[in-house]
Amino acid sequence: MSFAEYSEIIQEGDVVIIFLGHESMMPIKVQSGAQTQTRYGAIRHSSDLIGQRFGSKVTCSKGGWVYVLHPTPELWTVNLPHRTQILYTTDIANITLMLELKPGSVVCESGTGSGSLSHSIIRTIAPTGHLHTVEFHAQRAEKAMQEFKEHKVSHLVTVRNQDVCKDGFGITGIADAVFLDIPSPWEAITHAKSAMKRKGGRLCSFSPCIEQVQRTCEALLDHGFEEICTLEVLLRVHDVRAINLPLPDFGPEEGSADTPNTGNTSVICRTATPPREMAGHTGYLTFATKPRD
Repeated sequence: MSFAEYSEIIQEGDVVIIFLGHESMMPIKVQSGAQTQTRYGAIRHSSDLIGQRFGSKVTCSKGGWVYVLHPTPELWTVNLPHRTQILYTTDIANITLMLELKPGSVVCESGTGSGSLSHSIIRTIAPTGHLHTVEFHAQRAEKAMQEFKEHKVSHLVTVRNQDVCKDGFGITGIADAVFLDIPSPWEAITHAKSAMKRKGGRLCSFSPCIEQVQRTCEALLDHGFEEICTLEVLLRVHDVRAINLPLPDFGPEEGSADTPNTGNTSVICRTATPPREMAGHTGYLTFATKPRD
């Protein structure tokens, strides 16, 4: 099992996602002899998981059943233990697209946080790329390294515990892209530019406040970055369902003796209805391009 490669058979030591419902999932590490309790009963790792195929339907001790799913960055994002606020798939999809990431890309990231974006970057740049991620908090950096090893992607990532605004990313002239999710990204622009390749590259900064965006854009201009733009991604999910629409009664036609139709005539149609509530602001994404030296 690896977050960057697909495996068919569950083995001891794998991380799997237990699917109890669309709003209820949980990650577990498979260990011989262990059990995991769910509302449908116990899952016995040795007999119910090890040797089974990913995607299998597993019957629990109380007779209920669950699905055992192969982990992906998307599933990990909605199931990971939160050490910080995280980025979700709506922003992540735009970041990986706008940074032009592909297999073989070298990427710098700060800060690592809970590793939500890190896993998506690793999956995108595998099998020959590399992620250099910097985390200021020592315990979070250590936990991130541990998770990357458990998820079997540690060969694709280097975790550094340091202050990116003072010490940079620990590399020079090799990064294709840089991502910043720190309180004062303008202080890291010099180090970001230094880490990027001479032929140029893309930079993204995520900030929740517009004042942070203003200072970051000023720093990007001062360091010669081009194509600077800021966007905000708002997700609006429509509900597709069948509804009854009453047919209007316009009365009899002019010159006709027919009486108006007083029946409850209606038609069933399938349509998309907008939500009454939707998720609001998450943050501003500022993108820029480093020109060739």
